[in-house]
Amino acid sequence: MEPMVEWIAAHALRLWALLLLLALLAGDLAWRRNARWHRHALARGGAPTVLRWQAGLILLLALALLFLAIAAAVAGQPTGELARFDTSLAESLHAQLPATALRGIAVVTHLGDLGWVAPAAAVVAAFLLLRRHGRLAGVWAVALLGILPINGGLKALFQRVRPLHDHGYIVERGWSFPSGHAFGSIVFYGMLAYVLLRLLPPRFHRMVIAAAVLLVGVVGISRILLQVHYFSDVMAGYAAGAAWLVLCIGMAEHLRAPAGDATP
Repeated sequence: MEPMVEWIAAHALRLWALLLLLALLAGDLAWRRNARWHRHALARGGAPTVLRWQAGLILLLALALLFLAIAAAVAGQPTGELARFDTSLAESLHAQLPATALRGIAVVTHLGDLGWVAPAAAVVAAFLLLRRHGRLAGVWAVALLGILPINGGLKALFQRVRPLHDHGYIVERGWSFPSGHAFGSIVFYGMLAYVLLRLLPPRFHRMVIAAAVLLVGVVGISRILLQVHYFSDVMAGYAAGAAWLVLCIGMAEHLRAPAGDATP
């Protein structure tokens, strides 16, 4: 395992860029499929949806199983393969990433900070209420307010200690599993993308999805590179956050008025 981990650490920034590119391609594929479903629904005289309930159910099940698998590997086998990979990768990143790269990564990781997410969420909620999108504002508030208790509860349940680092660019306290930045970024930017898909004309949808995918990828992976979270912390944060996001989008679609969300 050691040679592979050292290779990953040595090429961490290139791999980060590659992962972001793959995520963008996956987001674009999802946009294409949704646009095709949108056209088919309109052709049949039906109401187009952002997330079909069948797809939502499958996604929710898959994400729940992924989180449980990661949690079992970390909590039940502290000396297992995944835990050893986490520790080795954190140590290799600590030894190989240059200070200049860490300084830049420490800047972009703040895109997932509570100090930015909370005020931005309040602005979006106020905007939706002023535009009389009451149902959408309600789901937005539930989604964002759920981040802290859900992620905090999971952290308290697993009580995993963070990896050690001494670069000084980011200092984090509290438990490590799952990553709060990964959880929060996928909920915040994912719900923001959903809101924009509801409000903006279709010609902007592709750009909205690409931006959301890029921001979620930037924030989550930055936590691994900064060694404030293990690899499995971030993957579990993504899985749990995406599951909560799917639930909230499903709720919003269920509450969606037939002629648009124009009622308070």
